[in-house]
Amino acid sequence: MCSILAAIILAYCLGFRCGLAYQSQTPGLVSAAPETIDLFQQAETRHAAGFHADETLDEQFRVFWEAWDLVDDDFYGDLPAQRERIYGAIKGMVASLGDEHTLFLTPQEAAILSSADSGRFEGIGATVQIDEQIGYPRITQLVAGQPASRAGLLAGDVILAIDDVSTHAMSILDVVSLIRGPKDSIVQLTVQRPRDDAPESFVVPVIRQEIEIPVVETEMLEGGVAYLRLAEFNSVASKKLKAELQSLLERKPAGLILDLRGNPGGYLHVAVEVASQFVSSGTIVTEKSGDGSENTFEVKPGGLATSPALPLAVLIDAGSASAAEIVAAAIRDSGRGILIGETSFGKSSVQMPHELSDGSELRVTVARWFAPNGYALEDGLSPDIAVTATVEDLQAHRDPQKDRAVEYLMKSH
Repeated sequence: MCSILAAIILAYCLGFRCGLAYQSQTPGLVSAAPETIDLFQQAETRHAAGFHADETLDEQFRVFWEAWDLVDDDFYGDLPAQRERIYGAIKGMVASLGDEHTLFLTPQEAAILSSADSGRFEGIGATVQIDEQIGYPRITQLVAGQPASRAGLLAGDVILAIDDVSTHAMSILDVVSLIRGPKDSIVQLTVQRPRDDAPESFVVPVIRQEIEIPVVETEMLEGGVAYLRLAEFNSVASKKLKAELQSLLERKPAGLILDLRGNPGGYLHVAVEVASQFVSSGTIVTEKSGDGSENTFEVKPGGLATSPALPLAVLIDAGSASAAEIVAAAIRDSGRGILIGETSFGKSSVQMPHELSDGSELRVTVARWFAPNGYALEDGLSPDIAVTATVEDLQAHRDPQKDRAVEYLMKSH
């Protein structure tokens, strides 16, 4: 598929929740009422509390307020609300770190990410990815029977606008924020369908409903090959995967496909539990902190599908990130199975989430993950067998990656 920044409307922005096995720290010093914020007083408070504030911090913040006042006095146009401008300033500070995974999230953005852990939210039931070649979100998957599919949307459709707001160069969290909304409300999607007989663009009204994320999906394929898709590593993923895997194994499959495509990650401890269902022994992942300390996560005994007599193939693509990459790397490095598809996203950092006093959130990179063979995951995992899925494949409901996995497993049996 085209080069994409993968993220999932059904769940959350990719990989952000990986590392959330950490407990949230004490909320930071961000006021719930921006109009009353006194950053100078906060700097003095932090210094008195032993935060080792820079002695010139007051002076440096005076420059900030000079700029703030000039915008207030001179800007020609409508000014955003004070809260929105302060959030923008915080995001600018975080961006100056040069780390794309250290993030500030507004309360709305934080709520979007956290809602996925329950497996339920109010939306349209579609998976999208930002297509970097065109700068717009593209629908890659529809949940059967849900609002998006009932409204006539198709995989491969490009979303040009949401309620007349252009989506060009929009972040995936902004796309999610606009598409989600209260149950029974209507969202208007301006869509372009890459097909010769389709109009240039058209509007599709979709009635939002409560969506339940299908965390695990299974089926038996030709040749007795078992197929298991894991959508994310949320709090119920390990339990559901184990139950469905047990049911598949009772049917004595000739091979097994673990589909991690489009899986943005999730909890680290869930990744260890999932990988342990397929790997019999050894290291799953090593976490290295900035202070030089290391924490190694080993296989948990008792996995259901660890026998080499059952050939295993793992499907990955550019949407496979973080916890999904940990599992895929552990399976390949242990010799338990191979990877088929496209190069994964590449995320090896660990974020510590801090809930701030107004419901916003700061996620700070505190460590990096390394695969069992010692390499970082930041460059993505290259598949052992490369197979590309095109937009035309999506529209025609073809899955050449799954087909290639079936072919490989039938020959391996």
